[in-house]
Amino acid sequence: MSRFLGICLAAVLSLAGLLGWGSPATAATVEVKMGTDSGLLAFEPNTVSISAGDTVRFVNNKLGPHNAVVEGHDELSHADLAFAPGESWEQTFAEPGTYSYYCEPHRGAGMVGTITVE
Repeated sequence: MSRFLGICLAAVLSLAGLLGWGSPATAATVEVKMGTDSGLLAFEPNTVSISAGDTVRFVNNKLGPHNAVVEGHDELSHADLAFAPGESWEQTFAEPGTYSYYCEPHRGAGMVGTITVE
């Protein structure tokens, strides 16, 4: 009888693992380039969908200086300018919603983006 219970327990634990029960959720990090590979003044990608708790890593790619200002959310903004290629920072988005952001020096050139947090 105890062997039967052991087999049943193993089966339940295996099923729980397949279904993702008991395994900790891991937050993702999504990269957004500031300046496209072809040299355009744009975020690449300019629209991102993430889950609450995920992080966006902004990386200065080309034609700096760049920053990322989230409209109406100073706490999520990075107003300091990134000048050097490869310079980066990360921002975690904890609350669901749609966040519009822009690069201050290049907003007029259309360097804007949207982050959707589900």
